[in-house]
Amino acid sequence: MLSDLTAPLTAGATDAVLIGAAATALLDVYGVARSRIAGTPAPDYAPVGRWMAHVARGRVIHASIARAAPVAGERAIGWAAHYAIGIGFAAVLIAAFGAQWAQSPTLLPALIVGIGSVAAPFLIMQPGMGAGLFARRTPNPRAARLRSLTTHTVFAFSLYASGWAVRLIQP
Repeated sequence: MLSDLTAPLTAGATDAVLIGAAATALLDVYGVARSRIAGTPAPDYAPVGRWMAHVARGRVIHASIARAAPVAGERAIGWAAHYAIGIGFAAVLIAAFGAQWAQSPTLLPALIVGIGSVAAPFLIMQPGMGAGLFARRTPNPRAARLRSLTTHTVFAFSLYASGWAVRLIQP
């Protein structure tokens, strides 16, 4: 009887993990391609890991995360956080638009959640890491904002594509 009640939760959680991990992996492919084609630095999640480790210790705001004390395993922490966040946004997508979205993904909800996810770096991570709200303390705020918006738009399309890929491999 309880399994009948928890089955939709389990299916939704499985879908969130699969869709979120796949979408994040597609985002990483984009990041590597952008790096090679445009000559930009490859994504480095060590600063994110350093920030997350400091947040866990109670320090959220830094003048510069680069000048904060290094943390053992910060790169691994950052990569794990990157995937956990991607899975979290997939869970938000499924929670907001229903488990039926995972059964038959549509683009608009993926765009809403994926592009909307840019609020996290603009309002939480960048200020916490010393870049200021909307990257205003970076050397080129407009370029930083555009890069964030582009990346999260790619994530939106990756959520949609991953939703369909999961449907094709999962009965």
